[in-house]
Amino acid sequence: MAQLIDLSHMIEAGMTTYKGVPGPVICDYLSRQASRALYDPGTEFHIGRIDMVANTGTYLDSPFHRYADGTDLAGLALERMADLPGVVVRRPFEQGLAIDADAFAGIDVAARAVLVHTGWDRHWRTDAYLTGHPFLTEAAAVHLTAAGARLVGIDSHNIDDTGGGARPVHSVLLGQGVLICEHMTNLAALPDGDFRFYAVPPKVAAFGTFPVRAFAQVA
Repeated sequence: MAQLIDLSHMIEAGMTTYKGVPGPVICDYLSRQASRALYDPGTEFHIGRIDMVANTGTYLDSPFHRYADGTDLAGLALERMADLPGVVVRRPFEQGLAIDADAFAGIDVAARAVLVHTGWDRHWRTDAYLTGHPFLTEAAAVHLTAAGARLVGIDSHNIDDTGGGARPVHSVLLGQGVLICEHMTNLAALPDGDFRFYAVPPKVAAFGTFPVRAFAQVA
């Protein structure tokens, strides 16, 4: 039977995903106790409520996140986010934070989800996670788009260097319709060989980013 490998962080009340962005508020809209007045004896339900920004937890970026005329979440075809052939590229952050085009040399990325395993997810929910993180260079983004990658993911705070205001990797990838999945985790559990990748957000109009339950299927 196929094995499913979870590659997503848990979303919890108050957690910090991105520095300066508020954490989610998770609460009851209708508690089980309150629901008992609405139903027959012995019947109760819970309806939850969540207030959060789109960039929370492990999330997918569509072109609309960067470009006003780009495809939004509702416009993405499922084939761009689900059942993608995947490849993992292992580049431990101890070897350097900037991941350049040479990291992908000789790797067939055409029509694939390319997941960059840096190990930075070990710092999740700590101050260390938020600064000085691994990132791709603009040259790496250019290489991946030219080589035909369909989606690029990373287990880091951002696929771009956040030391300044430029975001060339987002600009290049999303500008060419290559989707981005950030704040991934557990990439160490992926095999070096083939797997299928899934990262499907809700079908929200006029939204560019939303959390996903990213996972891999290994035969």
